Amino acid sequence: MSARARWAAVVLVLAVAGVVALWPRSSEPVGSGPVSTRQAPDVGLARERAALQPCASPPRDQDQQAAGDVGPAALRGLEVTCLGDGARVDAASALPGRAVVNFWATWCVPCQEELRVLDAYAREPGSVPVLTVLVDSKEGDGLELLAKLGVHLPSVHDPDDRLRKALSPPPRTPVTYVVGADGALSLVSDPLVLTTVEQVREVVG
Repeated sequence: MSARARWAAVVLVLAVAGVVALWPRSSEPVGSGPVSTRQAPDVGLARERAALQPCASPPRDQDQQAAGDVGPAALRGLEVTCLGDGARVDAASALPGRAVVNFWATWCVPCQEELRVLDAYAREPGSVPVLTVLVDSKEGDGLELLAKLGVHLPSVHDPDDRLRKALSPPPRTPVTYVVGADGALSLVSDPLVLTTVEQVREVVG
């Protein structure tokens, strides 16, 4: 290599080093993901927009209440938050008779279709009450999604997953149970996702 070529190579290396030294750098650490600018929804405002039906009240039979014989035995004494008004309610007391219980999450796509179907069923004459249980999700996010879907079913929030742990359902979402008049819970396994009102009628019986 000639002397001129060597000097040209040296000049090129110095020029590249200068560009690298002056190149602007991000203040974020390497490997950090994008920072979300989405603010958490205002729960009070989200609750107004959702306009959910109130959670069911326990029977007025004082003897039955005194004995604690209200709703599914597996859920008695387990408190959850009623999404409609933010009050704490006993899960079993919110299911004093025949009913449908649906576990769902905001990230679950099939849940959205099933919620709409259950809402349509609940508006039919002769339907049994439907209670939805929000899991694996934040309260405000759940309220926002229900408002977006136009679903106004009575709903509770179970952030600690106490209800599902008490029932030990299959590891999937959504999960639906039918509550009998005696408080017994029957898991709906066929179909796994309720896609029509007719299917809801069939599983309720």
